[in-house]
Amino acid sequence: MPDVLQTTTPAPRSRPIPHAEGVSNDEFRGALARLAAGVVLITAQEPPLDENGRGEDVGMTATAFMSVSLDPPLVMVSLRNDSRMDDLLSEQPLWAVSVLAESQRHVAGRFAMKGRISDRLLFEDIPYTRGEVTAAPLIGGALATLECRTEQRVLAGDHTLVIGRVLSAALPSAEGSPLTYFRGRYRQLG
Repeated sequence: MPDVLQTTTPAPRSRPIPHAEGVSNDEFRGALARLAAGVVLITAQEPPLDENGRGEDVGMTATAFMSVSLDPPLVMVSLRNDSRMDDLLSEQPLWAVSVLAESQRHVAGRFAMKGRISDRLLFEDIPYTRGEVTAAPLIGGALATLECRTEQRVLAGDHTLVIGRVLSAALPSAEGSPLTYFRGRYRQLG
């Protein structure tokens, strides 16, 4: 009887399986978690369902927000494909940005919740004014507010980059410190 070579299957690796490019989702997230980001609230008003009503206010916390151009004034926000805000901004070209202060961590957390309650209830006890151009909520106490109109939407993997022309800018609470996001948590500078 011939000798039978017995082999053992190697134990599975604990390291995540990388993409074809060589980096796993966990490695990618871990590396980019080391990049501090400002925290903003993106808001828009959903069109009314009938001609007698007012549309519902919608809000979303974002850290993937940046300035794109000074002339013309353009900004960009990255939205997860098929999210409520992505769906809304594919139909509604007007939206607003509130740059959150470090004292507004509760606002950021409220609008970042998964499986959250309706947006109407989320806005219920948060002070805000309506933008003159967009009618979108502008959060009281924000360091800066911008009202925007979508200029371009760019599909980028599992996100859509929404580039907006800034139609108005204000500094309602310009003296505060910004709320930042670093290593998976909201942080304060200093």
